[in-house]
Amino acid sequence: MVAEQAGRGAAVEAAARRHLESAGLRWLAGNVRYRGGELDLVMLDPAAGSLVFVEVRYRRHAMFGGGAASVDAGKRRRLLLAAQLYLSAHPQHAQSPCRFDVVEASGEPPRLNWLRDAFRADDC
Repeated sequence: MVAEQAGRGAAVEAAARRHLESAGLRWLAGNVRYRGGELDLVMLDPAAGSLVFVEVRYRRHAMFGGGAASVDAGKRRRLLLAAQLYLSAHPQHAQSPCRFDVVEASGEPPRLNWLRDAFRADDC
């Protein structure tokens, strides 16, 4: 069951990456782990000149709330911490404007809903 969930998560993240790349974003990194937080996707939005930290949330059924609803205050703080650590480790991006997006996925096959600028650092 755990391996199946991990496989589903990887497939959904790959679909989200393809979706974002088809919209013009450029992939920089994925599944970046730090103590206290993880970044699913790190993308560059050349049109906006922004570094984009993307949280991918899959729900088999949307009836219990969409994926964005599961990105609560605690999750936002962990994402912010991971983003800060990423920027520290990649000084070439340290002065770039940043945003936090969420890609919700639900159903079989998963339908994607991209929420640009889903939350801001000062919301944490």
